[in-house]
Amino acid sequence: MIWRSVVGKLWGTILLLVSVVLFILTVLLLQFFENLIVDNAKVQLSQLAGSLVQVIEDERRFENSEETINALVDAHSSNIVILGENTQFSHASNQVELSLLPYSLFREDKQLSQVLKQGKEVTVQGDFPSAKNNGTESNEILIVGKPVQLTPNERGAVYIYQSLDLIQETNKKAKQIIYLSAGIAIILTTIFAFFLSTRITAPLRRMREAALEVAQGKFDTKVPILTHDEIGELALSFNRMGRKLKNNINALSQEKEQLSSILSSMADGVITFDRRGKILVTNPPSERFIQAWYYEQGMEERVGEELPEQIKDLFRRVVNLEREQMTEIELQGRSWVVVMTPLYNQANVRGAVAVFRDMTEERQHDKLRKDFIANVSHELRTPISMLQGYSEAIIDDIAATEAEKKDIAQIIYDESLRMGRLVNELLDLARMEAGYVSLEKMEIDVDEFFSRVVRKFQGLSRERDIQLQISTPEHPVQVNADPDRLEQVMTNLVDNAIRHTDKGGHVTVKVTDRGDGILVEVKDTGTGIPKEDLPFVFERFYKADKARTRGRSGTGLGLAIAKNIVDSHGGKISVHSKMNEGTTFSFHIPRNSENTSKS
Repeated sequence: MIWRSVVGKLWGTILLLVSVVLFILTVLLLQFFENLIVDNAKVQLSQLAGSLVQVIEDERRFENSEETINALVDAHSSNIVILGENTQFSHASNQVELSLLPYSLFREDKQLSQVLKQGKEVTVQGDFPSAKNNGTESNEILIVGKPVQLTPNERGAVYIYQSLDLIQETNKKAKQIIYLSAGIAIILTTIFAFFLSTRITAPLRRMREAALEVAQGKFDTKVPILTHDEIGELALSFNRMGRKLKNNINALSQEKEQLSSILSSMADGVITFDRRGKILVTNPPSERFIQAWYYEQGMEERVGEELPEQIKDLFRRVVNLEREQMTEIELQGRSWVVVMTPLYNQANVRGAVAVFRDMTEERQHDKLRKDFIANVSHELRTPISMLQGYSEAIIDDIAATEAEKKDIAQIIYDESLRMGRLVNELLDLARMEAGYVSLEKMEIDVDEFFSRVVRKFQGLSRERDIQLQISTPEHPVQVNADPDRLEQVMTNLVDNAIRHTDKGGHVTVKVTDRGDGILVEVKDTGTGIPKEDLPFVFERFYKADKARTRGRSGTGLGLAIAKNIVDSHGGKISVHSKMNEGTTFSFHIPRNSENTSKS
């Protein structure tokens, strides 16, 4: 029965906790001692091997240093093997019982042979067989190998090894000491835990009896305070609880209604108010609304201004009219719909509960849909009107000569191409934004690729008397990307730069190796972009120059497509511009970008 009591549970818990701690400590200590001894042995053998290599290379011939080598090996209780193309030498210290290892082991073992074949320094720990009494004996051995120049014409290796039996003996003694200490600690812990648990549980049993009386409705029951520690404070708190419990019973019915209303609307933000409009309960979505309000008024929590004035007006209407009210609030760029319902205390209104729903995405989707329809309609209206007008001119025989007919036909053809280009770009942009464009990536030589792209525009730049230059890294650089899509980005940026640069201006393409990728900058000396238009340059149908003629204008989709292509490579694109000073578009492509698009 003792294990079912508080005494037994507390006693067992303390004993189990101490046992687990001692077990973990024992494992860590044993591992620490073993690693420490092995690491020391590795350092000593490595230093010894380095000394032997220095001795051999100083003597320039291996035979001149045999006596010195034997003395050093005997002093460190180790065995040595020296191998070369024409040299085989071994020596066993007379202070240890470890037999010599065969030469074939060092030449054939995958790790040990790296010293001879590749000139690497190795440290190997394992079970290696050695010859003993016309048989073989397995030993746990630590081997350190270093390359050495045996003679001016011969490279070789020095292997120093010793047995790890000393580590096992040390670990065995450490285990005995640790196990003895753990046993003593468990015995002392058992005695201490039993004494402590019995001392703690005596007043707890008295409180249990008092709690049973309070459960029967006897709220005046008192628990004697015998100590001034946590148990005494618990008894004092128990007595206070009895006095307050009766008062709290009356409030439970009101809290039940309040909690029921909150739980039924937890999908959205919920705030509960009392009769005076003070906030009683909130949930995380409503907390975000309140924090946005604090930020808008300067991160200051002013008394009486915990919520916007619209919410206070809504609360007053709910209390006065005693029926549900609704309003919509714009806060920090987000749109919130608030529905507030009164809470009743029997026949009187005792507060209200407000439900907050974030309608920002719905409003943004509506706006994007309307803007998209308006932009597409605007872009299609001009070519359709021109097609209609010039077609009517042909039908009515307005064109008198063949040259005029050809001009009209050319205009109709150009406008049809413009409409086709607009539709194709809309389809490409829609697929990119939906993530349904796969990238055909390959290793691209940066200098060759960008130089080829820039050469395509040399004729256009000479025609407009604009100096087009390119700067690439001096050393070869490669990047993993889709060459067709990357050329589409460069074509759009360079073409824009040339079209918006006046006669005699400069357009510079600069490619910089950033280590983790490449940074491409397209800089012109054109008219620039107004600062109020800069945040929207990558939006669909954006045109900063509202007065551009039909012949020079694009569809307004090129930069949006370029941004999507760069984003699909895992990069970023940005723009910097000043009026009458020029514009610089720059984008970064990671060296090994991951394609996140869907195929």
